[in-house]
Amino acid sequence: MRIDAALGALRAAADPGRAPEMAAYHKAKRVYLGTPNPAINDLTRDWRAALPLEERVALAEALWQSDIHEARIAAAKLLTQARIRPDAAVWALIAGWVPQFDGWAVADQACSAGARRVMADLSRMDRVEEWTVSPDLWVRRAALVMTLPLAKLSFPKPAEREARERVLGWAAGYVPDRDWFIQKAVAWWLRDLSKHDPDRVRAFLDAHGAGMKSFARKEAARLL
Repeated sequence: MRIDAALGALRAAADPGRAPEMAAYHKAKRVYLGTPNPAINDLTRDWRAALPLEERVALAEALWQSDIHEARIAAAKLLTQARIRPDAAVWALIAGWVPQFDGWAVADQACSAGARRVMADLSRMDRVEEWTVSPDLWVRRAALVMTLPLAKLSFPKPAEREARERVLGWAAGYVPDRDWFIQKAVAWWLRDLSKHDPDRVRAFLDAHGAGMKSFARKEAARLL
């Protein structure tokens, strides 16, 4: 599929009247078409089914480079799939997007795609760890959002448990960070983990909770 055809489909499904509201809400300075998420879901589902992997990767890259909000969402959705083999090119593309994050909506969709690639190969945690020391808050936040599936495992394997502890170490390092989005990401990770390992979350909060912002500490403990 050519990029112009994909963008044409996104525009055809758009409600242009929604575009100014979306631009004001998301704040990132790029083009907004006003295409609703259900329509993007339908389009990308059909594209995933119709295109071989190599063409999907090429289309996702072109959609992202267009710097249109809905196109970037669609790019990530094209690659949001648990089983992709081989997936080295997919992981490289998603990881390359991370330094360009500038808002939560696109970042979260791309992280959802990236999380599946991390869970498929935990050695990719080494690349993710590099993001934890970035001066950019969206890059630092991505390290937690992209590893969130580790917090949701009821019966983690030894390697997954080790990876989980690694992320908790990153989260502990984020505690002094006063940015709301970082504190929210730490709380989100701990809240999800509390459903499966409440004692570990209690231990984290005993050790680091006093340094967290009040709202984050409350959110992390909400399900305990």
